Parts: sequence; structure tokens; C-alpha cells
Amino acid sequence: MGEDISSFALSPDDEILVTGSRALLLKQWNWQENKCVRTWKAVHIAPVASMAFDSTSTLLATGGCDSTIKIWDMIKQYCTHNLKGSSGVVHLVEFHPDISRLQLFSSSIDYKIRIWDLNSSKCVAMLDGHFSAVTSLTFADGNTLVSSGRDKICMVWDLKTRESKRTVPVYESVEAAILLPGKGNFSQLGVKKQGLHFITAGSKGILKVWEVATAACVYTQPVPFELKEEASERSLTQCMLVPERNEIVTVSVEHNIVFYDAQTLQLRKQLAGYNDEVLDVKFIGPGDSHIVVATNSPQLKVFELATSHCQILYGHTETILALDVFRKGLMFVSCAKDKSLRVWRMNKDGRVICVAQGLGHAHGVGAVSCSRLKESFIVTSSQDCTIKIWNIPESLTAKAKAALISSPETLHAKVTERGHDKDINSVAVSPNDKLIATGSQDRLAKLWSCSDCSLLGVFTGHKRGIWCVQFSPVDQVLATSSADGTLKLWGLRDFSCLKTFEGHDASVLKIIFVSQGTQLLSSGSDGLLKLWTIKTNECVKTLDGHEDKIWGLQSNKQDDMVVTASSDSCIMLWKDVTEIEEKEAQAKQEEQIMKEQELSNLLHEKRYLKALGLAISLDRPHTVLMVVKAILKETDGRKHLEENIVRLRKDQKEAVLTFLVTWNTNSRNCHEAQAVMETLLKHEAPDSLLQYSGIKSAVESLLPYTERHFQRLSRLLQASMFIDFMWQNMRLADVSQQEDVTL
Repeated sequence: MGEDISSFALSPDDEILVTGSRALLLKQWNWQENKCVRTWKAVHIAPVASMAFDSTSTLLATGGCDSTIKIWDMIKQYCTHNLKGSSGVVHLVEFHPDISRLQLFSSSIDYKIRIWDLNSSKCVAMLDGHFSAVTSLTFADGNTLVSSGRDKICMVWDLKTRESKRTVPVYESVEAAILLPGKGNFSQLGVKKQGLHFITAGSKGILKVWEVATAACVYTQPVPFELKEEASERSLTQCMLVPERNEIVTVSVEHNIVFYDAQTLQLRKQLAGYNDEVLDVKFIGPGDSHIVVATNSPQLKVFELATSHCQILYGHTETILALDVFRKGLMFVSCAKDKSLRVWRMNKDGRVICVAQGLGHAHGVGAVSCSRLKESFIVTSSQDCTIKIWNIPESLTAKAKAALISSPETLHAKVTERGHDKDINSVAVSPNDKLIATGSQDRLAKLWSCSDCSLLGVFTGHKRGIWCVQFSPVDQVLATSSADGTLKLWGLRDFSCLKTFEGHDASVLKIIFVSQGTQLLSSGSDGLLKLWTIKTNECVKTLDGHEDKIWGLQSNKQDDMVVTASSDSCIMLWKDVTEIEEKEAQAKQEEQIMKEQELSNLLHEKRYLKALGLAISLDRPHTVLMVVKAILKETDGRKHLEENIVRLRKDQKEAVLTFLVTWNTNSRNCHEAQAVMETLLKHEAPDSLLQYSGIKSAVESLLPYTERHFQRLSRLLQASMFIDFMWQNMRLADVSQQEDVTL
């Protein structure tokens, strides 16, 4: 939609979407096709802060920052009312659901609720009771109104007497209050008897059900995080009831959209809207059906790729820095700045729970790697320059499979070793679980024995800190990437550098082996991905999709898809289309051969019209020229050419016009070009020719070469006449000489 939107409204029939921009324009959209169907001036002298449709979707109210309210007739497309009298920004407008009353309710920064009579265009009443901004207005019936505010109260109003019937203290800033429907079984939400009940959503980030008669909270939604009194990233900003789907939808400060069952408030689906800086990502689940994402927060996000449904996992208390997954994909590990690691497992129903945690590092844990053959151990490295190996008991794995773990078990490090002199950025376990590799800011990579963490060798050669280390899945080779912009391959036997790959202009943050170990894929701090062929040392592809550092990079088990995550808050899935492109190229080549054979047959059979059409479809100017030459060689060739050109479609004639511009540049083909041009000029009206695409550039290109050809013909004609004159003179001289001899 482009511009900076200040407010929007969707009509009750879901047909019309209207947006207001800071440019003081209102736009009506066909939202299903993402098309703007109408734009008009908002008439307000300041941006529109709120808007709402009436129940018939024919009237639209806009509340402006200029203290005025406008009513728009959406059918006749004009402004019907200009309501003045509000104080400051009108941040809330709502029509009475009974359209026969023609009433509009509004609220502005004086915290009062105004009732406007649209028959007289006057404010007929003010409901005064809130001491902070009014955030929502909900009508229980024709004569009852429920209002919510940031003053931590909800008020129930009698619209007959225009007095407050009850004030309900809710103990949090409320952004939205919605009424529970009169019909339906809400016993699981604490609704025991008939009467008015409403749900609040606000600063604490949870939904609560309130009974109006007693002003009591009858249900509080259970949540997996600690509640905060003040507003936080979990605070709710929007809440609405969707009766057709029997759902309640909420929106949080983090832009997460959550769908709940209206009768139980059980989570149905969650969509994560904003990821902040993404630090790592991994495929998990059966068949790599999910991805787990570490963002710049203590929570993990697990996305189901098919539906975008998101689970948010709580457990860490500080930012999560790295992830790794065990071979089967059901169990994975996270490590964080809180100096801990956590082991998670996905159940059969797709729900993820924490099964174990480990503490022991003195600083934040920045890298983690899992055992490759079995779910038997974990290796972590930290800013404290140490490596730790954590054993996973078989009993823990068995309990996790059987879903018998109610709270995380504690892991203990079996080995701790000081590995480097500076921060360890990366750790990797070999495919056979016998070796560990580490890469550090001290510009060294080291190889360790898994059994006792003894040092086996050091890889020296990078000029700056090493960001990533990775074992080859097929060879006894280690790959490293560095802040010096290079990738290196090292032999595990003699620790020598086998190959160096240069091409990145920035730090290389992550590398993985792809294509069964024959290629390397690297990601840089400049947002670029590069694909390298190991055998030739060549960069065969550069992928530009991100705008900032790419911290996360992993391929799936099938080795045909890659996921990347970046500081630009984007997560991207990349599919290997090499095989598809090869098949398409082969199919295209086969089709081309078939068409060329068909063209040859058509020329042989002298079916010139079809031959012309086929040659044009192949988009080959030279082939079309050959067809034109073949036609001109026939008896009455000019006539046949004229007949065939005239019968072509307009788009085909446009293509021929483009081709003949090229032919006309060569004196060998100018006759054919001029013949086709003559036919077009003879049979197409000037107005029709002017409609051809590219006609201007074609004429500009044709004129100079055509003039040159005519000048050449003129010179040839003059030369021919001169030769003819000389020949006549020579013959006369011969005759005269013969006569002299006879005499």
C-alpha cells in the first residue's frame, strides 16, 4: 500500500477496506486483489486517527487529529456530516448498531464519550467517568454500552438514562473489551449463570473474563510466562471476536496474532509478526516440517512451515545465541546469554517441551553442537574460552520419547577444557562423533578428541577471527570461515590448508556443506550468500536476499532446501532448483528441435503462412528472413509474400517490423526488408501503423539505412548508364574502323 497509514477500517460485510494516510488522503481498496479502487481527500486538516463503518457498510466515520469527525456516504461518495466539538485528537469512533437511531459515539483526549445525533449533527450527551484514554466501545444491546480505558477500569453505561450502571476495576491498562455472546457454553471460562460477561485484553498480556453483575473476574487465562504489572512486549494491543469461526483473536506489542477458541480460550493458532534480529535457525520435526528460530530475545519460536503456526517457547532468561539439532530432528538444544543450555523435544502432536537444562559456564554460551550418531552428548563453548561436553543419559531420552517429563532435568558437564585465548565462536562435532572442532576470535581453529577433550591439532592461517567451523560429511576435511573474508579447507591428518576460497568482501559468518559434500554455501555480514564448487574453487552463484548479517544457515536432510536468518529480521527458505532448471532447459531444447524440424517440413511443402508464424514464434530474425527469401524465390514471389504478410496477426506484424529493422542494416538483405516494408505500408493505414509497439524507433532506424541503399542504387544506376554509354561508343568505333578497312 506504500504510504504511511494512520488508520484503517474494514466494513462489516468484509467487502470494503479504507485506509487513511498522513498525506491526508483516504483510499478504498479491493483488498482481495490488493488494488486501490478510489482515492479522495480526507478534508481533515490533520491525519485521520480513527475510523469505523456502520452496520450497513454504507457510512464511514473518520475521526481526525484536528478535533473533527466526518461522516462519508460510501455509495454516493460524498461527505454527509462535519461534527465539531471534540477536544484534541479523536482516537475512537463507533456507530450505534441500530442504524435507525443514527447515533455516533466518539472519544478524544478529554477522556469523555460523546454521543452525536446524526439527524441534527449535534452532540446530545457526554458520558463522563474515565480518567484516561478510552480504548474501546462495545454495545451489549440497544441500551447498554461497555467502555474500557487505560485508567484500569471498564464501565457499563445505560444509554436510556446516559448514566453509569457499574464500574469494574480490572487492575491493568485495557486496550480492548469484547462481550461474550449470549448463546454458547462458556462454563470453562467461569460463566456459571446468565448475565453480561466481557473479556479484557491489556498490558499484562492475558485475557480475563469479567461478570458485570458482581464486577468480579471469573476466569484468568493461564500463560507460560511471568506476569508483569507494567506494559511489556507481551502486552495486548487488539482483541476481537470472530463469531463465524467461534474464535477470539488478539494482537500483541510484538505483532504476534493469536487465535483462541472462544468457548475455552485454548490456543488454536499463532502467527509471529516481527522477529527482531534473528541469530540462528534450524530445521526440526519429522521430514523437516518445522523450523526453530532464535531471535534477539529469551524466547524460541517454532514455526510450522505448512501453516506458519508459531509456538513460543519460554525457559531462558536472556537472549538465545545458538541452536543445534540431533540427527532425527525431534530433539534440539539452545544456549543463551544466561550461561545455560536447554534441551527441547517435539512430541507427536508437534508440541515442544523442555526436557533438560545445564548450567556451568561462567559467561554466556555462544555455540553448541549435538552428537551426530545418537542423542548421547552435547558440546558447548562460551565467552569464558572453555569447551564443555555434556552427557545425555539414556533414561532421559527414553522418558522424553514417552513424554514422561513434567519438569526439565539437570545435566552435568563431564569434561571442561580451556580451549582458546579469546571467545569461542563456533563448535562442531564430526559425523562419527569422535572429533570436535572449535573456531575462535584468536584466529585459530582446533581439533579435539571427543572422549577426553584432548587437543589433537591446530589449524593456523586465517588473518582474523574464525566465525564458523564445519566437518565435511564425506571427506576427512574441516571447513572454516573467517572475518578476513575467506573460507579454508583443512586436512584432518596433517592439519594443512588444502584450499582457500576468496570472494566475500566482508566477514564470512556461516558455512555448510551441500550437494553431498561437493559444494560449500557461505553467508556473509553483507547479507550475501555464495555457493562454491570445491573441486574448481569457483563461486558459481551469489544470492542476494538479505539486507544485513546472515547469522543462521542450514540445509534440510534431503539437501534440496536451505533456510537462512538475518539481522534484518527476515527468515528465508531457498530451494535447490538445479534439477528443475536442467529439465526445463532440456524440454525447451527438445521443443526447439521439433519446431525447427516442423519449419523445415513447412518450407518443403511450401506452406509459407504457417512457416512464417512458426519462425516468428521461435523469435529468430534470421529464420524469418530465410522464409521470406524462400517465398520471393517462387514464381510471383512478391505476390505470395504480400498475401502471407497481410494474413499475419498484429503481434506477428509487430515482430516482423522489429526483424526487418535488423535486416535493413545489411545490403545483402535490404531487398527482402524493403519488400516486407512495402507490403506493410501498402496494406496498413497510417493510424494503424502508429499503434504498433516500437514504431517510432523502427522508423528512426529504417530511414538512414534506406536512404543509404537508395543512394547506392542511384550510384549503381549511374555507373550502369556510363558503362552502357561507353559500350555503345566502343561499338560505333569498331563499326567505323571496319568501314575504313573495307574502303
